[in-house]
Amino acid sequence: MSLELVIMFVTLGMFVGIMAGLLGIGGGGILVPVLTTIFIYQGVPKDSVVHLALGTSMACITVTAFSSMRAHHAHGSVIWPLVKVMAAGVIIGTFGATFVTTQLSSTALAMFFALFMAYVSAQMWRPLTLQPTSKSFTNSELALVGLGIGAISALVSIGGGALTVPYLSWRNIDIRHAIGTSAALGLCIALAGSLGYVINGQMHAPAAAAYSFGYIYLPALVLVSIPSFFTAPLGAKLMRKLPIVTLKKIFAVMLMLLSLKMLASIW
Repeated sequence: MSLELVIMFVTLGMFVGIMAGLLGIGGGGILVPVLTTIFIYQGVPKDSVVHLALGTSMACITVTAFSSMRAHHAHGSVIWPLVKVMAAGVIIGTFGATFVTTQLSSTALAMFFALFMAYVSAQMWRPLTLQPTSKSFTNSELALVGLGIGAISALVSIGGGALTVPYLSWRNIDIRHAIGTSAALGLCIALAGSLGYVINGQMHAPAAAAYSFGYIYLPALVLVSIPSFFTAPLGAKLMRKLPIVTLKKIFAVMLMLLSLKMLASIW
């Protein structure tokens, strides 16, 4: 692997870590389109390039998800009984959806990703506030919701926070506990998704790229994850000094531009 690619991956990891700490977002929205572009540059076949980007992104998220969950647990923000009920649905939905991605073309996956990022961007630009409901929830509802969150998260390679936090807030869960619980579920998503992308890659594209393990490109996993782990605390410190509302709007526009760039690269 060239020095140029090493620099690209390390820089990407540093940026993803800062954004995660600064805005509290997962790295999938940045990683998937950028990795897709880099993999196309490397000559990865277009019929598996988005799959490789999704799997690699999911594996990278595992590191940040574990760090985030540990921090929220230390502050008592994780509602573990809720995690236990939702985890089964989340794991099944995430793992199962990785098999769906195998049946979809890179173009279809890129289009779905762009549409979902449009939703995330809209939420960051002007959040939709749902009126909390007073209705009690059942374990069956939580499991089904977890199933849906896991499935969508696998298709776009995110930790699920964009879906889990609004749902728990709507269910009258305090925002701090909603975020902490979402972080714990995010680790379940990342682990189940990574396993699914490894298995599917081994079955359908064992030679998607040199040094890949299934649909996970190992050099990117290492070179992105390590810098992001160390730069996330820097982002958290900057959060207290910078105008977060303005930054979220700028980031929302950037997400859409990255998604459009991804579509253009595939087409």
